[in-house]
This record gives sequence, C-alpha cells and structure tokens, in this order.
Amino acid sequence: MDRMKKIAISLLLIALLAAAGCASEHKENNNRENETMSEEVTKKPEATATVAPTSTPTPTPADELAALFKGIEKAKNAKGMLDNNPLMTQRFGADPYAMVYDDTLYIYMTGDTPEYDANGELKDNTYGIINTINVISSKDMVNWTDHGAVYAAGKDGAAKWARNSWAPAAVWKEIDGKPKFFLYFANSGGGIGVLTADSPTGPFTDPLGTELISRNTPTCASVLWLFDPAVLVDDDGSAYIYFGGGVPQGKEDHPHTARVAKLGDDMISLDGDPIAIDPPFLFEDSGIHKMGNTYYYTYSSNFSVTGAGTKEFGLKNGEICYMTSDSPMGPFTYQGVILPNPGEFFGAGGNNHHCVFNFRGDWYITYHAQSVVDRLGYRAGSGYRSTHIDKLAINEDGTLGRTKGTRTGVEQSGYLNPYETVEAETIWNSAGITTRAVAESNSAAGVDKVVDCGNMVVRDMETGSWIGLKGVDFGDKGATEFVASVCAGTEVNGVIQIRIDRLMGDVVGYLEVSKDGDGKTYIEQSGKLLETVTGVHDLYFTFYGSGYSLDTWKFR
Repeated sequence: MDRMKKIAISLLLIALLAAAGCASEHKENNNRENETMSEEVTKKPEATATVAPTSTPTPTPADELAALFKGIEKAKNAKGMLDNNPLMTQRFGADPYAMVYDDTLYIYMTGDTPEYDANGELKDNTYGIINTINVISSKDMVNWTDHGAVYAAGKDGAAKWARNSWAPAAVWKEIDGKPKFFLYFANSGGGIGVLTADSPTGPFTDPLGTELISRNTPTCASVLWLFDPAVLVDDDGSAYIYFGGGVPQGKEDHPHTARVAKLGDDMISLDGDPIAIDPPFLFEDSGIHKMGNTYYYTYSSNFSVTGAGTKEFGLKNGEICYMTSDSPMGPFTYQGVILPNPGEFFGAGGNNHHCVFNFRGDWYITYHAQSVVDRLGYRAGSGYRSTHIDKLAINEDGTLGRTKGTRTGVEQSGYLNPYETVEAETIWNSAGITTRAVAESNSAAGVDKVVDCGNMVVRDMETGSWIGLKGVDFGDKGATEFVASVCAGTEVNGVIQIRIDRLMGDVVGYLEVSKDGDGKTYIEQSGKLLETVTGVHDLYFTFYGSGYSLDTWKFR
C-alpha cells in the first residue's frame, strides 16, 4: 500500500480516536467561527506540557507533503488580513485595562463568555456568568500572547465571596524591594475586590477575603453601581482608585456617583474616605492617567444626554469624555470627548469602556467593540465584545482630540525574534484554532486542576486552520530549521505548513507531526526548511489533520 493510501486510511481513523489523549475534548461543530469562540479557556485544562526529547521522523518528500495541502479550504478569519484590531479573535475580551511592565504591554479584560439557553441556542450576553479575567501581552503591539484566564470569582476563583469579575484594573508597585501586582475587579455592581500576585499573570490570591470597597465604605452607600475601578500609581509611589457609576432618576445631567480614594501603601486598603467626582452625564467606566503634571479623569457618558447637554458639553450618548485637575483627588474640570461610541465606527453600539496608557513614549487608548461578533457566527449586537487599540488623538495645544476607532489599529513597534522560544499562542491573526491552559491532572479525583493563566497551547486545529504573525525578523544569516513542541497520539496524521509574507505566500517548510507520541506528552520535533529564510517577513502556519496540539516553536 503506497504512502498516500496509508494517509487516507489514517484520516478515517481520526474521528474514532479523537477522544483519546490530548485531543479528547474536541467539540463537533460545523460552524468553525462559532467553535473557535465557544471553546473557552475557562474550561478545564488538558494534559501536562512535559517536553520529551527531540523526535525527528524520517522526512516525507516535500512534494508528497505539498499534495496534502493542495486545494484545501482555509478556515475563515474574523479579523481582516490588513487589520491589527481586534487584538484577538480566539476568545472575547471586554472592558480592557493596560499595564506596562518590563517593556511588555499587558491587557486585562472581562472574560465575556457565550451564554446558551436550555435548547442550546446562543443568548445575548447578560454578563451574569462572567467570573474570569482574560490576559494577553505583547512586546510589539500586534503579535499577542494569550495567557489565558485569571479565575477571579466563583467557586473556582480566588475571591470566592464574589460571583462576578467585571472591568479589571491592573497595576504594579515595588513593595519591600520586589514588584507586586494588583488586580482590581468589580463583583457585578455590588463592590470592588483586589487580588495580588508576584507576576503579571499570577497565580493571584485574595488577600482580604472580602470587598475592598462596599456599600459600607463611607460615602459609597448612594453609589448605584460600585464597579469599574481604575488605579493610578503616582510618581511618588502614592496610589489612588477611581470607581462608581449609575444614573439616579432625575439626576441624569449630574449623577454624582463617581468616587476617588487614596489607597494605602499596601495597595489593599483605603487611606481616607472616598471623595465624590462630578462628571457631567456620567454613566460608568472611570479611567485615570497622568500626562506631565496634569491628571486626566476619563469616563463614559450615559444614554440620557439631552440636546441642552450636547450644546453645553459637546457630548452624546455613550461617549468617552475627559476632565482634568492638578491633583489626583480633584477637583476635576470638564474638557471634552476623546472617543465616540463604538457604534459610530463598527455598527453595533452598546456600552463604551476604555483605558488610556503610555507605551514606549506614545499615548494610546484601548477600548472594546462588537466589531467581529457577526463574523464569528453570532448575532450582531448580541453583546459579545472584543478589544481594540488605537493611537490617542492629541491636539497641537496639548488638549485631547477625538480618537477614531479603527480596524487597522496601531503600527508594529518592533519585530518578533523567531530564534527565541515563542509560545504557540502568540498570534496576530488566526482561524479555526482554540487556546487552552495546560495543568497537571489530578488523577485521584479524575478532574483537572484549575489554574490562573497556566501554560497555554494551541489546539482543536483541523485541516485548513491557520495562525499568522507579523513582522518576524530572520536576520541576515537566516533560518534553516523549524522546531516545535507538539502533543499527539500514535495514529495522528498531522502536518504544519510554513509560509511567508502572505497566507498563500511562498512555502518554506513543513513539520510532520511525529507518531511516536503518547497523547499526553509534548515532544520537541524539528524539520529542515526548504530554503534559508532571511530578512523580515510575516509568518503563517497552516495545519493539516487534527488531534494534535502545539505548545511552543522557534527557528534555528
């Protein structure tokens, strides 16, 4: 029997064997876009990412491997091939908050989770089941590493007193000579908690066992929505928290439901009572940043803006506005609008949530939009949100202008180094894949251990699934070999095709997935490239077959 017949027979066996080993949790779904989003990272992790010695099977001739990919249909991407927004499409993420640490940009997001009725039909997002915080990071602002989810609330979360974890805010501060990381979140609209960790991705723990801010906190009983925290660590190390929202009946123009409080040196206590802020037509979404010696308080306007309000303040429903002060505690003076409602740019509107931040000397604004929900097979306007970043508009006189929301996004700020080990879940664009945390299995209980932002892998790929990366610098000497850490069973027929510059660009190599795997262990495998690759290129991995997962890769 020739090799191609063997391959065909092996493919028929995949569906029967998919329940074994690292592919045991495949979910059948004819709609690839819907499958991509419904396989949430908040589900239980898979096998351990133990790396075994390098496996290099006898290579199949390149023309035989090329024949496998001939005529295959590429999975449909939700993100445009010229776009950098949204930041990821393998999962949703809302209410973004930016933190810069060690020359790396981290984005923390509310873990929007698809909801289904008793008949399995998708429902609109009620936000009621959200108890995780999604984390991604990047050194170049276009290739994003998916760190998975922080299990913040609920029975598996760090803060078991909380049901939900909405609208996170993350900062770090040096305490006792070591960096300490603080993750603030809202328990729905009923209070604000804080988690701490020794790294940006956790594991996070709850140092208080209860809310940091509740309705028992002085001056907060009348705040309708105790949520949406934002935190500033000032130049002198002092820190401040901004929060609140809600529109009391008859007080649409001046709700008086925003607050600011100084945090204690430990970052998990308040140093004094919160003080009221009076943003015109406040709805929610406190934000804070400092430019020079000026403090900028930003917020979302409500959806009851009158014609008189528009005339006086220049704002409309659901827009991001800003106020300024020479003190972090205010008083703040209203200035104008910096970001219209996302519906103005992407069709579907809804609430508006943002964070202004500086990265490598430039100012940006991150925000969410329902920009790809329909492209992923969901109903437009169903409330599932994705995170964007655009350059913050700053006028010549130093005032803030109106930023335009785009799909293009920001330019790449540095190239990706392919000679360092790259996490497979580092992605610019993709289709037909999911990401999942890997954790040690608790065999005694027969369940997997739930972990914060555990080591992630790319999985659930099928023939035609792909991943793309932007701006990969192979240098002058160039690469001649591709190495990857792969988990597969003995009957899996998998091949990774490597292209440069375009999704259908030049093929520069293949990696055959080894059949020596046990379905549990990640084995380092390698394959020689068809040619030496030099210079800067976009990079694409196209997958053939299924039942295997990818942990890391690099070139040599």
